[in-house]
Amino acid sequence: MDSTLAPTPALEPFRQSAALSLGVELELQLVNTHDYDLAPFSDEMLRLMARIPLPGSVVPEMTSSMIEISTGVCHSATDVLGQLTQIRDALVRCADKLNIACVGGGTHPFQQWHQQRIYDKPRFRQLSELYGYLSKQFTIFGQHVHVGCPDADTALVLLHRMSRYIPHFIALSASSPYVQGQDTQFDSARLNSVFAFPMSGRAPFVQTWQAFEQFFAKTTRTGVVKSMKDFYWDIRPKPEYGTIEIRVFDTPLTIERAAALAGFVQALAAWFLHEQPFQPREDDYMVYTYNRFQACRFGLEAVYVEPETGEHLPLREHILATLERIAPHAQALGAAASVELLRESAERARNDARWLRETQSRERLLAETVRQGAERFRGRG
Repeated sequence: MDSTLAPTPALEPFRQSAALSLGVELELQLVNTHDYDLAPFSDEMLRLMARIPLPGSVVPEMTSSMIEISTGVCHSATDVLGQLTQIRDALVRCADKLNIACVGGGTHPFQQWHQQRIYDKPRFRQLSELYGYLSKQFTIFGQHVHVGCPDADTALVLLHRMSRYIPHFIALSASSPYVQGQDTQFDSARLNSVFAFPMSGRAPFVQTWQAFEQFFAKTTRTGVVKSMKDFYWDIRPKPEYGTIEIRVFDTPLTIERAAALAGFVQALAAWFLHEQPFQPREDDYMVYTYNRFQACRFGLEAVYVEPETGEHLPLREHILATLERIAPHAQALGAAASVELLRESAERARNDARWLRETQSRERLLAETVRQGAERFRGRG
């Protein structure tokens, strides 16, 4: 055997975290205030933001027209909103100094991917060399929600339970109907770019950390992946934080909706942990891809196939029934306002994708739609 081969990377131990604690990451668009196209100002924004004491962090993303903000550890949706508000207000002040704006949304409606610049950071350069043009097409914007787990085995069971609700997360957060100037007819076109990556999709169906360590060892021996960062799964464990990370949300247009989605995740997790409403099964994934496609394509008008019974029903109905079921947990966690915001959204079949389409239909100019989106991010309109 060749003794020069690099050692197989080890999986980090699953750290302790407070059960049901939250962390939120938001990838945001930087646009100029001339024509509201993307603007490569992440370095300038990072320099200005570094001078302001804030919770969480502000870091670069794959291309230089993107920026990622993160909260610190939060214990409620109210905490999330409070931290995001501080960071958002600082972002707006810094952007104003640079004559640019920050915007939510899962895609920029009319940017051209080939014009984007890869941010000058070793990992991003390596990804660009590996994935070619897909790296620039990864100028898309998502919200990631971390939820704390009491131990590693519980984290994996929670991950698989949460997977039944991936369509709910997609439909409620969908904000990417436009790509390169065209209405894609998808509510969440962003996820089509994620699916192009080889390590995207669902996590393997293992329910103990020992089995997951064996899977990780086999995968890393192939050389295909080197760390957990190489998995672009819809939900993945984050052992260094003691969390699972849900990655299918489009970045909402407002921080209020971002906090509400985090509250939904937390209340769902509390229901799973306290009531153990069902045991996840491998067969749950037979309808997973179909349900995910339906939510991406049709948003809150999607059809949902119930994994256990095979029943077809409107996704909105299942969302509303779920919100009703978890309401006591939401109340106990201080997430009742989150559930109410999302309940109204589901009842009216109104997500951010619908707002973008209605605004574009009225204004007939995507740049004006982006401008109004920037106003919404600021907390106006």
